[in-house]
Amino acid sequence: MLEDDFTYVIRKAFKGLSLSPNEAAAAAGLPENDVLAFSRGKFSAIIARKLAPVLGLDSEALATHPEFSPQPLHTAGINRLLLPFGDDHVNAWLIRDGDTAILFDTGDDRSSCLEKLETLGISKLDAVFITHAHHDHIAGLPTLAPLTTKNYGPRIPGTEPMDADETFHFGNLTIHSVDLSGHATPSLGYFIEGLAEPVLVTGDALFAGSMGGCPDEKKYQHALNRLVAVLSPLPDETVILPGHGPGSTLGEEQKHNPFIANRFTF
Repeated sequence: MLEDDFTYVIRKAFKGLSLSPNEAAAAAGLPENDVLAFSRGKFSAIIARKLAPVLGLDSEALATHPEFSPQPLHTAGINRLLLPFGDDHVNAWLIRDGDTAILFDTGDDRSSCLEKLETLGISKLDAVFITHAHHDHIAGLPTLAPLTTKNYGPRIPGTEPMDADETFHFGNLTIHSVDLSGHATPSLGYFIEGLAEPVLVTGDALFAGSMGGCPDEKKYQHALNRLVAVLSPLPDETVILPGHGPGSTLGEEQKHNPFIANRFTF
């Protein structure tokens, strides 16, 4: 299942644009009650197509959003660690190539990430990379000390501070940090080369079919600008590994994610 259904998508757009549903309805030429019903879960492709341009969303992607389900990932070396987060889940991602093992994010509690790694037979990590400082991504970091002393993140306690445009090499893997701030600032994504397909770990900057919510207009626009800047040079086959929800590919997101569909071409 997607992390966000269509109601979360439009609510994030409302907030990012500082638009109320009645303001959006007036701009789209729609009855306010229809837009309110839509925002509360009564889906209509007709409403979606009329409302999307007002919200800066792709009309076709929003109109077909309930049908979108990304294809399962088949790239060898990628392990999704689905960790508890209240009544929901958060992702950590383990990337392996030969004897190299690298972890991205660590979950919302101290123990579940380490327990998952133990079930996978991981007794040593070459490094841990953190995307951003929200609790559900960093809480497991202290308990991973027996596995590695190489922890990296954007100015996060317990990590070696790093910025965008830094490059690391571990065996056959190359990891390049990119600026994906907006939902959180600072926030880093990690572009990984060396597997069968290129990989981008996005944290909460980009989900399958959605993006992380932003607290105000300025940060929302910055988040969209950073996504376009980072994603534009990448090929369709790039595997997207988000902080919540299933993995996807850039090609699928370019067609089905209302926030980024048709904002750029490859």
